[in-house]
Amino acid sequence: MMKPDTRIYVAGHRGLVGSALVRALRQRGFGNILTRTHAELDLTDEAAVRAFFAAEKPEYVFLAAAKVGGILANNTYPAEFIRQNLAIQTNVIHEAWRAGVKQMMFLGSSCIYPRDCPQPIREDYLLTGPLESTNRPYALAKIAGIEMCWAYNRQYGTRYLAVMPTNLYGTGDNYDLANSHVLPALIRKMHEAKEAGAAEVVVWGTGTPRREFLFSDDMADACLHLMGLQDERFGELFPEDKAPLVNIGCGEDVTIRELAETVARAVGFSGTLRYDTGKPDGTPRKLLDVGRINSMGWRPKTALIDGIAKAYMDYLGKKG
Repeated sequence: MMKPDTRIYVAGHRGLVGSALVRALRQRGFGNILTRTHAELDLTDEAAVRAFFAAEKPEYVFLAAAKVGGILANNTYPAEFIRQNLAIQTNVIHEAWRAGVKQMMFLGSSCIYPRDCPQPIREDYLLTGPLESTNRPYALAKIAGIEMCWAYNRQYGTRYLAVMPTNLYGTGDNYDLANSHVLPALIRKMHEAKEAGAAEVVVWGTGTPRREFLFSDDMADACLHLMGLQDERFGELFPEDKAPLVNIGCGEDVTIRELAETVARAVGFSGTLRYDTGKPDGTPRKLLDVGRINSMGWRPKTALIDGIAKAYMDYLGKKG
């Protein structure tokens, strides 16, 4: 188990996932947290990553660094999404092994699962069908990361765990309308419409797809819960015949229409919501089966309406 003075490297500490992990670690009394900005360490640079691991010798690693974005960003920059993510995870996973890292957590995304999966989505459904075309390059990169963790575990005896969070939102999110995910984009749209006195807000798609959302601090709590398991219990997450994969979610989903209405209430926008059916919907439904992590003793704490209110305050703080 991690101790208060354990050297812990959080890759991607400025992002939504990484910043939540750093907050959670500090709240729990871990004081030896290693971080590097992109300017200080380019994780796509193999030599730089090797030098970092050799010099700093972290004992535990949370690999939260990634190029991420919503449907528009994935459609616009598919080459960047696959190239950068493959490079980042290849360098970090390999150099973690070379440096003798005890345990590592690789954070992916629920988009790794087939587009038309049975619901809720179990970890066993990985690689059982075609992926959603709008984010396939990103999903394939993340699948490669899972396979790399599993391969290193089998060949080198490492214990590298891959966790797949559902759709995340919260403190430190990206509110850029061109690159953000649906929930932060809705927060910004609703706020700007309220401030401008606009009569309506346009929401992409039909509003019928169903999505599951998890507050980022709950995700971080789940990650630390898994990494803090007693050795024997942690070992149960590494069956020889299956990928070392655990879903992280709340086990409940809402339609995009319901989400938009909830955001409107939280922000205070009272106008009309109009759905642009000419824009893509993406995957019809993504609800994770969270039985595995629930069996390990973890459940989320933040209700969606409460989390959206906190995210809105975060947006106002950035804007102000």
